Amino acid sequence: MAARIATLIILLTTENIFAAGPTTASTQPSELTLDLGKNVSMKLVLIPAGQFMMGSPPDEKGRSDKESPLHQVRITRPFYMAVTPVTQKQWKAVMSQFNTASSKFVQINDDNAMAMISWADANDFCRRLSAKTKQTVKLPTEAQWEYACRAGSQTRYYWGDDPDETSLPAYAWFDKNIAGEQYPHRVAQKKPNAWGLYDMHGNVNQWCSDYEGPYPVRAVTDPTGPATGTMRVFRGGSFMTDYKLCRDAVRNHNKPTVRVIDNGLRVIVIPRAQ
Repeated sequence: MAARIATLIILLTTENIFAAGPTTASTQPSELTLDLGKNVSMKLVLIPAGQFMMGSPPDEKGRSDKESPLHQVRITRPFYMAVTPVTQKQWKAVMSQFNTASSKFVQINDDNAMAMISWADANDFCRRLSAKTKQTVKLPTEAQWEYACRAGSQTRYYWGDDPDETSLPAYAWFDKNIAGEQYPHRVAQKKPNAWGLYDMHGNVNQWCSDYEGPYPVRAVTDPTGPATGTMRVFRGGSFMTDYKLCRDAVRNHNKPTVRVIDNGLRVIVIPRAQ
C-alpha cells in the first residue's frame, strides 16, 4: 500500500508535467496518410510531445521485475504512429516477397495483422517504405511505443487497471477470446485508445527499435535503449498471450533474426521540420 501511495504521488506530479509539457502538435496535421502503391494506404495519427512514467509500480498485478524501476521519460518531438499494426495487404504492397503460407497459425487475409516476421524483416519494411514515400519511417523506440500506448493514462491498461480483466476482451485479441483461432486477426476490430490507436494490446507483438536491456534509474529524455546488445525488444502481447503480457508496461525480447508466429510491427513517421 505504501508503495502504491508513493507511486500515486509521483504520478500526480507527472500528470501536471504531462499536461504542461512541450508540444509542437499544433504545427503538424493531426493525421498522415502514406501511399504504399497498388491502391493501398496507411493511416497514421500525430502523437504529441510530452512526459510520462515508464514501467510499472511494484504492486501492479502481473508485472515483471524487468519493468522496474518506474522512471520519468520526456518525449520532446511529436511523431506519427500507424493506427494499426501493419497488415498483410500493406506488407505485400511494400515488400517484394510474401513468404507467409496459410497454416494453423496464419490465416491469409488482406486485413489481418502481418506476422511471422523478424526484427530484421521489420526494419527492411521501414527502409523500403521510407524510400517509396520519401518519409522517415521507423520502428518506434520502446519509450515511444509505451508513451503512445498509454495515451496519457498510467494504469495497467490504457482504459484502466481492469483488476479482473473483464474489459480486456473488448480491447484485445488474446489467449482467452480467440476461440481456437490461433492466428493474427483483422486489425481495428477492438476498441482504440484515446489517441485512436488500435491493437496496442494483443493480436500481434510489435517490434521496437531498442536493444533489450535494464531501465535507467533516473529521468531520461528521448531514450533509445542500450547502445549494444544481442536481443531486440517487442511490445504489446499477442493472440497467444495472457493478460500479463498485454499490459502497457510489459517488455519482451528475441533475437533480431528470428521469425515468430505472433510477432508483427507498427511503424512511426518522424515529421519533417516546419
